[in-house]
Order: sequence, then C-alpha cells, then structure tokens
Amino acid sequence: MTKAEQIQTTINFVKDKLRGAEGGHDWFHIERVYKNSKLIAKTEQVDLFIVELGALLHDIADSKFHNGDETVGPKVATAFLRTINVTEEVIQHVINIIENISYKGGNFEATFSSPELAVVQDADRLDAIGAIGIARTFNYGGFKNRELYNPDIAPNLNMTKAEYKASTAPTINHFYEKLLLLKDKMNTDTGKRIAAQRHDYMVSFLDQFYAEWQGER
Repeated sequence: MTKAEQIQTTINFVKDKLRGAEGGHDWFHIERVYKNSKLIAKTEQVDLFIVELGALLHDIADSKFHNGDETVGPKVATAFLRTINVTEEVIQHVINIIENISYKGGNFEATFSSPELAVVQDADRLDAIGAIGIARTFNYGGFKNRELYNPDIAPNLNMTKAEYKASTAPTINHFYEKLLLLKDKMNTDTGKRIAAQRHDYMVSFLDQFYAEWQGER
C-alpha cells in the first residue's frame, strides 16, 4: 500500500468512525484541520505523511466524549494504523501528536514536541477560533446544555487540567479561558498570521454580544 493509499484509507476510516459525531468534532472538523495542516506544512520542514496522519487521527476518540478517558484515541489510532502497515516509528509519532495536541487548561505542560506536532496543533487551534470557532463553541455549549452567558459567573483563568475538563461554566467564559489565549500560543509563522485575524474577529463578536446583551444596539 502506497502512502497515498494509506492516507485515503485513513480518510475513509475517520469518516466512518465519526459519522453522527457532535458537530464541532465531526468529520468536517477533521477535514478543516487536515487542510490547514497541509497549508501550514508548506512553509515548515516536516514529514508531511506524519502531519497528514496526525491531523486525520487527532480527534478519532476525543476524551470529552469518552468519560474523560484520554487513552481511547491512542488505542484506536494504533490499532488502525497497524492494519494499514504503517511503521511503528510513525505510529508512535502520530500517537505523541494525539496525546499532546489538545489544550487542557493554562496549567498543563506538554511532554512531547516536534515540528509535525507544531503544525497539526496550530491547525487544530485555528479551527477553535474565528467564525468557525465561535460556531463550534456555542454548538458544544448547547450540546452540554450550558448557559450562553451569566454575568454572575466570572471566567476562571487558573484552572487545573481536571477543573478545566470538568467545567460547566457559561459558553462565553470559554472565550476567556481558552479561545482568546490561543493567538499567543501558536507555533508557526503561518499559524500566527491566520490566528491574528481570527482573534480580532472574536473580539469584535464579543463587543457586539455585550452591546446586544445590555440593549445598547
């Protein structure tokens, strides 16, 4: 099986595995991250095959939909990659990407780094901000039956990893606890450039949101 065939088989696997998934973590999310990863990779010195596999499999079993179990995704990805005869070295790199890509709160420190992780992480974070990021945030908030906004509940910027994962705060708080922080956490020049524009869009959205909430416009 050629690398192109392995990638196509992976695409087919992910599409099937995520059929019916929550709208912010479905195949279309994966597809956007995959496309952005390839865009960013054009200006980085990386192994494109690892980038593509990492992007396609990074959310194959997101822990937030598996009772917080962070081992499910790596297990599913490993088992699948072995069926298409990917080398163990590549599999381990992809698993390291899956295990270290996610934002887990401000007090979390990653234990692995690579140029390929940097690219996929930037692509994933880009999908969390801007217009699509706003849409995904409110979609997930609705999925979890959270309040849109509650002026009496302030954002918590000092959560532990466990507190971040267990948070039930209003959706607007998520902008301050994660989304508005991502611009300064991008790894690549391309990621930083795109993130800056998307960040500004979110700031404008929040200005409009609060003005409408107060009945000012």
